[in-house]
Amino acid sequence: MSLLDKVEEKEREIVNVFRRKYPVRVADLARELGLEIVSAALSPNISGLIEPSDTATSGYKIKINKFESEERQRFTAAHEIAHYLIHRQFIKNGIVDSALYRSNLSSFKETQANQLAADILMPKDLINFELSGLGGRKDAIAAEALARKFKVSVPAMKVRLGISDYA
Repeated sequence: MSLLDKVEEKEREIVNVFRRKYPVRVADLARELGLEIVSAALSPNISGLIEPSDTATSGYKIKINKFESEERQRFTAAHEIAHYLIHRQFIKNGIVDSALYRSNLSSFKETQANQLAADILMPKDLINFELSGLGGRKDAIAAEALARKFKVSVPAMKVRLGISDYA
């Protein structure tokens, strides 16, 4: 069972529309969910945050550290969207995620947010389709090629593919 299965049906349908093409337009997804999303000058140890908002239709705003790479910003946005989708009741005054995606939430909830962010940005069916075009191999070369196509970091793609530099 995927974490996406735990998302309300209406929101899951919105997410799935955006997951049909890559790279996933994560900022557009956030807006479609009613989330305000802004690029902000955050402390170097903060990747992003989600907090209450009086102006967003969902009632929440996501801030992304504008000093981080585009790939990192995309993953952070997906991570904060994941908190909104599966941890909304814990947001309260806000969740601030460090550069290591640590917050005041449990490490279990942070892991869940990372897993759902990966599902949003790197849908397995699209990954498998692209892998078949690369001869089905899961190696560093494939990870680099897929990371470029999906606009994610190579380490994130390696995790998604289940490969490691330490094997």
